[in-house]
Amino acid sequence: MPFTGKATFSAGADLPELMEDVSDIIGMVSPYETPLLDAIGDSTRQAFSTVHEWLEDELLPNVDSINQASFSPNPENATGITVFNGQRFRAGDLLRPVGGREVIQVISVAVNVLTVVRRYGGTLATALTNGQRLLILSSPALEGDDRPEPRSSSRVRRRNFAQIFTASVDISGSMLASRAIGVRDEMDYQKQQRARELLRDLENAVLNGIAPSAAPQGSATVRRSMNGLFSLVTTNNMAPGAGGIAAGGGAGADLNEAVLNSALRQIWESASSSVDLIVCPAGLKRRINGFASASRRTAMGEDAFGDVINIYESDFGTCRVLLSRYMPTDSLLLLDSSRVEVLPLQGRSFGFRKLAMTGDRESGQMVGEYTLELRNELAHGAVRNLT
Repeated sequence: MPFTGKATFSAGADLPELMEDVSDIIGMVSPYETPLLDAIGDSTRQAFSTVHEWLEDELLPNVDSINQASFSPNPENATGITVFNGQRFRAGDLLRPVGGREVIQVISVAVNVLTVVRRYGGTLATALTNGQRLLILSSPALEGDDRPEPRSSSRVRRRNFAQIFTASVDISGSMLASRAIGVRDEMDYQKQQRARELLRDLENAVLNGIAPSAAPQGSATVRRSMNGLFSLVTTNNMAPGAGGIAAGGGAGADLNEAVLNSALRQIWESASSSVDLIVCPAGLKRRINGFASASRRTAMGEDAFGDVINIYESDFGTCRVLLSRYMPTDSLLLLDSSRVEVLPLQGRSFGFRKLAMTGDRESGQMVGEYTLELRNELAHGAVRNLT
């Protein structure tokens, strides 16, 4: 029979692979789930620049703190009070020291020094302390008086950077022509694997990413990377200490309900939104599960014991508790998920591009470019230094 270059049914009948007994199922145990991205969901918008910006605004603050170590003649009768932000006050304001019942009236404001009348309306005196917060109750106006001096807040531009996520696929002509066990199309299989890896990397970047300190917009020599949640949450960046939860840090402490509720309360006091998502690593998830262990009972005859808390309800919001393997082991994230979005750059959501053939192989590249938009970072929090 002349050579035709085609395979025949009789050729290769004795090749070893035709006698192998190999399952067509390929097992994989590598973790590739993305719980935070799944919880946030797909964005309804796209970014239009590699430097993504958004606007934020806030109402004029109605609270400040005392910045004064000593009081004359004493904390119950001092009529001069130094505060951190004198521009928040004006003559006529009624104040109440947090933790006390006294009402104080402001007579005049000189930079950061308030001249006040104590025990307004016959209220009981409060001993003022350094660092104590002053709540502005209201600012009564005089009948027929001129309009007050106008005040307003300024809108602020926030920004983050779009990060490129990419992986390549190279399949030789021989591999494409060969029959692989468990795989119908080697190119499709490799594309699926690379896509899982890139989604895993995106989840990690959303949590832990940080932009370079110099030229964060990127250059020919600087790789552009996004700031993640831990980088963007700065105000409510808390840690347990001797006095409970506080900004800054302290020695490592156990996570318990008092610590968690104190953190949720601090965020509630800072913003009008409610935390609805608690993101935690495995060890701290087990601590949250243990909140109810002491009160849980199992009746005789029951052969199943549950010790899982997936929803945590508090006075400051109902929170879904999310386990993520990419979280730092000593930290929690407390998020208002309605203010968190992961946006693709326009036309740059994850996709595969087939490249020109160079030699005896087929090549392609998986590419996506994404950024994180965290609106109103006061609405979110992070708790660190937990054991």
